[in-house]
Amino acid sequence: MTDDEVLWLDEHRVVSLAELVEVSGLSEPELLDLVQVGAIPVREARGAAYTFSARVVTVARTAGRLRNDFELDTRGLGVALRLLERVSDLEREIGRLRAQLPRE
Repeated sequence: MTDDEVLWLDEHRVVSLAELVEVSGLSEPELLDLVQVGAIPVREARGAAYTFSARVVTVARTAGRLRNDFELDTRGLGVALRLLERVSDLEREIGRLRAQLPRE
């Protein structure tokens, strides 16, 4: 994929490990470490060939930025990604609960 190409992220699109390396800026060993700690879910694993849902592209890009900005190792990236996911879950829950409040 070149810089001019656009990667459409929809839930049906599947990306390979090589594509994830390219779009995230992370190395293959770093991504595999994040897979092992559960920070990046694998869609399918056949031997050494992994495929991922396109939804993890944003997670991998976030991991790349965190690594570059804060010099985190993969263990730190795993913790940071899980905390960010938890914050997102809580924000969605707050939005859902606010939507149930009566309007004034």
